[in-house]
Amino acid sequence: MARLQRTVFERNVPARAVVDHALGGTHHAVFWLDDLGERASYPALSAPVRADIAVVGGGYTGLWSALRAKQRHPGARVVLVEARSVGWAASGRNGGFCGAKLTHGRESGRPPDAPDRLDEPGEHALLTRLGHENLAAIGATVDALGLDCQWERTGIVDLAIEPHQIDWLLDAAARAARNGAPHTFLDRAKMRAEVASPTYEAGLVRPDDAALVHPARLATELARAASGLGVEIFEHTRVTDLVPPRRGAHDVVLRTLSSGGEASVRADRVLLGTSAFPTLLPRYRHHTVPVYASAIATEPLPADLLGAIGWRGRQGLADLANRSHRYRLTADDRIVFGGHDAVYHYGGRMSRTYEDRPATFRRLTEHLLTTFPQLEGIRLTHRWSGTIDTATRPGAYFAQAADGRVQHSGGLAGLGVGAGHFAAQVMLDRLDVMDGAPDTERTTLRTVRRMPVPFPPEPVAAAGIRATRLALDRADHQNGRRNLLLRSLDTLGLGLDT
Repeated sequence: MARLQRTVFERNVPARAVVDHALGGTHHAVFWLDDLGERASYPALSAPVRADIAVVGGGYTGLWSALRAKQRHPGARVVLVEARSVGWAASGRNGGFCGAKLTHGRESGRPPDAPDRLDEPGEHALLTRLGHENLAAIGATVDALGLDCQWERTGIVDLAIEPHQIDWLLDAAARAARNGAPHTFLDRAKMRAEVASPTYEAGLVRPDDAALVHPARLATELARAASGLGVEIFEHTRVTDLVPPRRGAHDVVLRTLSSGGEASVRADRVLLGTSAFPTLLPRYRHHTVPVYASAIATEPLPADLLGAIGWRGRQGLADLANRSHRYRLTADDRIVFGGHDAVYHYGGRMSRTYEDRPATFRRLTEHLLTTFPQLEGIRLTHRWSGTIDTATRPGAYFAQAADGRVQHSGGLAGLGVGAGHFAAQVMLDRLDVMDGAPDTERTTLRTVRRMPVPFPPEPVAAAGIRATRLALDRADHQNGRRNLLLRSLDTLGLGLDT
């Protein structure tokens, strides 16, 4: 049996008193949502409505679906229904990394001999191009519609934090060079000169592959822009049932419940963007599981402290551990630091009580202070968690019902800030194809046309997820070596990438 090695975060644990001080002033709240200030609100649905296109879900997938639907078909009546408020769930809680990746395919954070994680070989180049076009389209829309969402095209840096990960970055840099991508490998000295952390062994700068955004503002600004184009948005309105057209009927019916009572939306077409929450299509309810991810935010860093760290490029940073961290600077120079833990609860249960995990927040704080010991003495202000929808295939899937009148997408875990826009475009493309339009590059993708395998029923699902998480953690303690379970999942194109 291979010897287990301590990770950098286990070799360099900050003093308990330093961690206690940092956590002492935090409150359990989402920084991004707190930072919104006043926001527009939308009425609850209290009477039946008829729509040409109905959208369920006020996160990125739903908001982009509604906005793009109205742009494509200005004369259509587009209605969006949200159970709580726009952007309150994953779309307002993530780290604000808007990446070009549409799938967790062959990444720099993989051993060089690992097979591609794309479930359909041969589409990597096309998905890469479409992903960059998707990121560019989001940025162009932010500019064109004047979305006030702190959009920064900073790029991202992949970080080796253990010696064995250096080879992964060198392999990724060589592949990038062959493909003409403007990636730059930085050795330990150059990486630490860029951002001063004693944990860094090397870095790979990917300047064109990501932007940073204020995630909650992006959601509320998309709602504002969609509403301005004529999309009717209803908040605090839960869809309780989806009724497909009966024989001889035409409309899909969404039954709703709000403080105003029961109502309904009758629509010719329906787009579902419900993320980690149970889909309205029962046959697809086992295609994702909800996983809880967590983050912390510091107080704004003073100029001298930020200067000691460097980070002048304000790039997003992500390490290459299986249980990885992502972190970035906010507009007011806080550090938002998240990742490491991804927690599944038996049966896919979701509860507000699962969002406050003291052990998780303490571990994240330790890891932040290990990464930047210069932060000793600072305080954190916020700690929070939220659910992401994880599929057995690393990337979004696309489903449909009612002869294509109902389109559904899920499985965007870790990619949703950018891939939510792509998912919306795919679903709208598929509706247009129904109406006689030609297929697009997006609709002909095999990763769009083919569904992932569902998760098995309990208790097998919980046991499999637990075994996979333990195997990933063990690999981090064995120089990245993946055991038989992980190698088998790699071969089958399965996994739990978040």
